[in-house]
Amino acid sequence: MSNQGKVFVITGGSSGLGKAMAIELVNRGANVVINGRREQALVEAAKEIDSTGKQVRYVAGDIADPKIAQRLIDEVLASYGRIDTLINNAGIFMSKPFTEYTEEDFTTYLTTNVVGFFHVTQRAVAAMLKQGTGHIINITTSLVDQPSVDVPSVLASLTKGGLKAATKSLAIEYASSGIRVNAVSPGVIKTPMHPVEAHDALAKLHPMGRMGESHDIVEAVIYLDSANFVTGEILYVDGGQNAGH
Repeated sequence: MSNQGKVFVITGGSSGLGKAMAIELVNRGANVVINGRREQALVEAAKEIDSTGKQVRYVAGDIADPKIAQRLIDEVLASYGRIDTLINNAGIFMSKPFTEYTEEDFTTYLTTNVVGFFHVTQRAVAAMLKQGTGHIINITTSLVDQPSVDVPSVLASLTKGGLKAATKSLAIEYASSGIRVNAVSPGVIKTPMHPVEAHDALAKLHPMGRMGESHDIVEAVIYLDSANFVTGEILYVDGGQNAGH
């Protein structure tokens, strides 16, 4: 399957899942603009994603700042003239008992998982409306639907649950405008976020008995982007976690 010439924007694109998505999409012929807070990390990621520099651009900064969000969208349009797909991948996760979350934790969760999503998505939708076409993919978490006593994570459910609800709402609002909106809901994926010594315990959270790999999520993203009659879908890629325990 080819994504030749398509234009993707990926937030949280300097490492982990975001970088894995960008690498695969560039290999399939797409042009990609990645965002992250740390410029040096983006520079290094961009070289790894596309050593020629022809198919990748980056914009550094916190997209919770409306000016950074606008700069990201402006860079995409200036470089490639359109936005085919926005992947809202940026996010944080902290597992803590509810009473141990601090005000700073709460603010950080909202800023990263919700405020940045709002500013970038609003601007991307405006551009897509002018084009008459577009696609948005939100990355959520299966813990929204299947909380675990072993992984207390109410702030993840609060914020990523909001993205799940927004996915369906936006899908319906813009279905007749040529814009699709879907989500991928991962289980626990092997990324630098999770130390190796925790992998065995994390694998047991999934009925399939293993953690997910980055390529599992990348393949889900590729599928949704090619599925032109699919919108409002929450695609669970979680080793059966959403189905139960």
